[in-house]
Amino acid sequence: MYILGISAYYHDSAAALVCDGNIVAASQEERFTRRKHDAGFPSNAIKNCLEQAGIELRHVDRIVFYDKPLLKFERLLETYVSFAPRGFRSFLTAMPVWLKEKLYLKSVLKRSLATLGNLDQKQLPELLFNLHHQSHAASAFFPSPFEEAAVMCLDGVGEWATTSVWHGKGNQLIPLWEIKFPHSLGLLYSAFTYFTGFKVNSGEYKLMGLAPYGDPKYKDLILNNLIDLKDDGTFRLRMEYFDFATGLRMTNDRFARLFGQPARNPEAEITQMEMDIAASIQKVTEIIVLRLAQTVQEETGCNKLCLAGGVALNCVSNGKLLREGPFDDIWIQPAAGDAGGALGAALTGWYEYENQPRTLKVSASGGASDFMQGSYLGQRYNNDEVAAQLDQFDAVYQRLEDVDLYRRLADILADGKVVGWFQGRMEFGPRALGGRSILGDPRNTEMQSVMNLKIKYRESFRPFAPAILAEKVSEVFDLDRSSPYMLIVADIKEAHRTPMSKQQQLLFGIEKLKVLRSTLPSITHVDYSARIQTVHQQTNPRFHDLLSAFYDKTNCPVLVNTSFNVRGEPIVNTPEDAYRCFMRTEMDYLVVENCLMAKLDQPAWEQDESWKDDFELD
Repeated sequence: MYILGISAYYHDSAAALVCDGNIVAASQEERFTRRKHDAGFPSNAIKNCLEQAGIELRHVDRIVFYDKPLLKFERLLETYVSFAPRGFRSFLTAMPVWLKEKLYLKSVLKRSLATLGNLDQKQLPELLFNLHHQSHAASAFFPSPFEEAAVMCLDGVGEWATTSVWHGKGNQLIPLWEIKFPHSLGLLYSAFTYFTGFKVNSGEYKLMGLAPYGDPKYKDLILNNLIDLKDDGTFRLRMEYFDFATGLRMTNDRFARLFGQPARNPEAEITQMEMDIAASIQKVTEIIVLRLAQTVQEETGCNKLCLAGGVALNCVSNGKLLREGPFDDIWIQPAAGDAGGALGAALTGWYEYENQPRTLKVSASGGASDFMQGSYLGQRYNNDEVAAQLDQFDAVYQRLEDVDLYRRLADILADGKVVGWFQGRMEFGPRALGGRSILGDPRNTEMQSVMNLKIKYRESFRPFAPAILAEKVSEVFDLDRSSPYMLIVADIKEAHRTPMSKQQQLLFGIEKLKVLRSTLPSITHVDYSARIQTVHQQTNPRFHDLLSAFYDKTNCPVLVNTSFNVRGEPIVNTPEDAYRCFMRTEMDYLVVENCLMAKLDQPAWEQDESWKDDFELD
């Protein structure tokens, strides 16, 4: 039985295909259209999933959409009534869109699906609609390695729910309780994303990365004025400081007066105040998540926790939850945002609608492993397909056997060069996990600056993540388990730290960036932390073999791993995308499957810098 899950029409549209409970494929629409966070109908993603399965839409038995539009419309109307007359202008803007299209989303979906599959609408599979947080919860629990677990979903808002708690056992997800809009931890964090001058729904990573440069001096100001937080972790926002409920902007003048300044202009200089605000809201987020987790553990009695929703992408909070929280283990859906809702919708169709049994997956070591296949669920290209695309550009490359390729790349990386790495299936979710990555030597003191300013074209303060051989992780970091999805932050071990002088300890703000903090400076954040990806032989053997070759040469089991894209652009999808990005940036080498090419060998590339201006600042 094939079940197709779809998420669309808000942000991060995606499709996922499940066959008899097994995840066949999952893709995000942005990778195909090259529009970051594309919210449109995911026609390309659906086609890709079907192609990977070798089937057509008519072979699909059921389609499940990830939320219920009519409940969203109900929330919209009730919110406008509650806040009237505020938001009337926003109401007039929103209503035509809903009355013309979104209110009739079932018909819109059927038309789009029929066109895609070249079918009459009567020939379409059964179309069902999930609750938004039900899709999140399903994406968190059903692929997890746990037979039983508590489940927390925290995001901006679904239909009404902003925080929901579930009890997962076997093939069942039992809803326990929820916090409803407008009281939302995700929207609170996004309000600060907006106030510090970053783009909502994509700049939250920047806010998290900025936090270690600041002092959480506004923590009590936030807790005393903006949110009524209870001992059990439940909360209510004080809405007189926020405008997001009426759709005008995230924060208002009263919010600005509380902090003594207006929201930062997106291109203005980042000051110490923004850093302190980032540190403060990050601390508040961690407090709320820990209190909620304690309550959920006490209520359910579970010693395992699953997480999904946009807040679950806050890897600093996740790391603290793992270290200080009440659960023995946690598992986070790698596509925790709305894209992952497509997968949750498909899995709900199998386990809940079909009531099929759920059997845990046993790993090579004998323990339970998750069902995500490392989150490598997208398109794969063979060497002949790669060569055909590269030949369009008259690219100069050599095809090497695996062993020779890994040794050559180990030499290149150890020499301080930056390598574009494209192999295997594309990742599902916002993180590059060694399928579509840019790699560098973490021992190089210049690598963070080079990658940020000359490769990614982004702010210098943003940290890079380490990819490490899974079997070596506890030798380098204070982490005693795997972290395959780059969703947990842990500290680098004392043995690898570089002591700071008294003068260096007095530095604050962005000046902290200049201090050498460890033997792996390019992946060590200013608070000695790192966002860790453990690389496993069973899920990504080629990336594991490359890391092993680098380790054999340098005695370092770590590489810098960042996503293969530049600021504002989605992660590359095709060999053609990879070559264009390679030629537009100051990357030194590109490897696409077994085809290796050096920048200096390539034909002249007509540089058109205007493409950088076409992308939104993220």
